[in-house]
Amino acid sequence: MIDGNPLKVLLYFDGSEHSLSAAVYTANLFNRIPNMNLTIVHVQENVEGAKLENDNLMEIWSSDPITDWQINLLNRIDLKKRGEYSKIIARTNEILFETGLDVKQQVIFANPNIPDIVEAIINYGEKKEFELIIMGTRGPSSLKGLMYGSLAHSVLNKSDIPVLLIKKLPQEFVDRFCSAPSGRSTRAKGRRDHLYRVRSI
Repeated sequence: MIDGNPLKVLLYFDGSEHSLSAAVYTANLFNRIPNMNLTIVHVQENVEGAKLENDNLMEIWSSDPITDWQINLLNRIDLKKRGEYSKIIARTNEILFETGLDVKQQVIFANPNIPDIVEAIINYGEKKEFELIIMGTRGPSSLKGLMYGSLAHSVLNKSDIPVLLIKKLPQEFVDRFCSAPSGRSTRAKGRRDHLYRVRSI
């Protein structure tokens, strides 16, 4: 955020559990930073004739009705945890969409391999002059991951834009997130209060 202009944040989201962690952390920031513009970016496979950009595709993350990625994610979660994840998704929806104009959604197209997806994310981020990229990560948990790196770590290593990688969030953080006051009143309190509360987390 420079000279009082909104902080421009890109959240990469692919519907996975670790990208949901990134979305939750981003929603927590969004709830606390009074002057923040957020764009949720999803990469789709490049097909012949597809537009390079397609603005305002709200079906990436929609709060009403439940979307395919939410159904798929909940189906992959242990039955005992589905209620908790449903609550997390609902709380994230509440924060991200109650202010409308502060959140955009964007589909970008790339070939289905890590180098091309990394290039697409970085190129879009630079073109739109984002100041921060947020992504979820599980870390390089396999030999292939150690050798070639994950998508998130590849973006981190190649991007000139600062990149914040979010691992699985501690349960204490999730509990506090789900029980926090509504974002509309919280965001209205201003920058000074935001700084105090961030330090107190």
